[in-house]
Amino acid sequence: MSVDLTTRIWSRLRPDDRAWLESLARLAGPDARVALVGGAVRDALLGSTPLDLDVVVEGVDIEALARAAGLPLTFHPTFQNATVTLPDGRTADLVRARRETYPVAGQNPVPTPGTLEDDLRRRDFGVNALALTVSPAGPVAVLDVAGGLDDLHARTLRPLHRHSFSDDASRLVRGARLATRLALEAHPELLAQVPDALELADRTPRLWAELKLLLAEPRPGAALHTMRAWGAGSLLPDTPLLDALDDLRGQGQTVTPQTYAAALLHASAEPDALAARLELGDRPAALLARACSDTFYPDGTPERQLRALLRPDAHVPLTGKDVLALGVPPGRAVGEALAHLAGLRRAGQLHSEGDERAELRSYLAGKRPRRGP
Repeated sequence: MSVDLTTRIWSRLRPDDRAWLESLARLAGPDARVALVGGAVRDALLGSTPLDLDVVVEGVDIEALARAAGLPLTFHPTFQNATVTLPDGRTADLVRARRETYPVAGQNPVPTPGTLEDDLRRRDFGVNALALTVSPAGPVAVLDVAGGLDDLHARTLRPLHRHSFSDDASRLVRGARLATRLALEAHPELLAQVPDALELADRTPRLWAELKLLLAEPRPGAALHTMRAWGAGSLLPDTPLLDALDDLRGQGQTVTPQTYAAALLHASAEPDALAARLELGDRPAALLARACSDTFYPDGTPERQLRALLRPDAHVPLTGKDVLALGVPPGRAVGEALAHLAGLRRAGQLHSEGDERAELRSYLAGKRPRRGP
């Protein structure tokens, strides 16, 4: 494999990440193989600095290696993996090289020990099946057992085998997230497997977890468009609200995943069922309710962002400051004036800020005591 590719990947890693990988290789010993795999290798080859690190190790006990590294960790005995917390707070996964089989389609796989090559072949897409082997002195070679380099060159997202989406339907959504983020085109084999994923969607809890992760993508609306283009738009409600929120992000506004989730709930015929399937909790629904209310929220808040999209003709209601500005002393009278306006607003009798100001003046005039002769 080209030395240039090895150098390109290694140079894209942060110095402290390079040092950590070298220390792992040193701790693993000469009979083990240590490799950086998956997204980090892919992203480095595409020119970005990888932040998420996945490391596959062959020939050594993972728990012992993780503990020898001296960093905080959580060990997962079923898959013999460890999640390590790096000094800067990021997490990295240490994975035992393994094979996987799927006795029941859509359910968790059964792992068995394997080689580094086996571990790469069990992955979802060619662009994620690349590895950089590492020694105590640094990088050794790029390992490509599934044609991932050709896929990267062609900007193609290709499943590794024809039963990929039957084994794990969540790969459909993960692929849409990846294709949108990296501007990859779907390989014909991917499109041919979409019906398999849709058939198994209800039996694949991981697919719904991936849909929730889609809401945290840089452009969730664009990712949903990708799914529709692939024939999988039925998994989430069709709404232009997500595109509009993408536009706000493009303009530099902060748009939270909860705002995207609230927009989906608004478009859903069964919002409670959708919230349960995506495990959204109560906060997106509460946000949607606030956005649909007449309560004042400042510019830039999620409530104000959603309200502007859901009710573009809605005016900004008056606040306590407006009441105080008309000479009403602080206290109960301010709340009563605002409650009066809110009631008329709900009844559809106030349509603009001017309407509210006129009504407020009339209301206050009626409340003030008449002066004597």
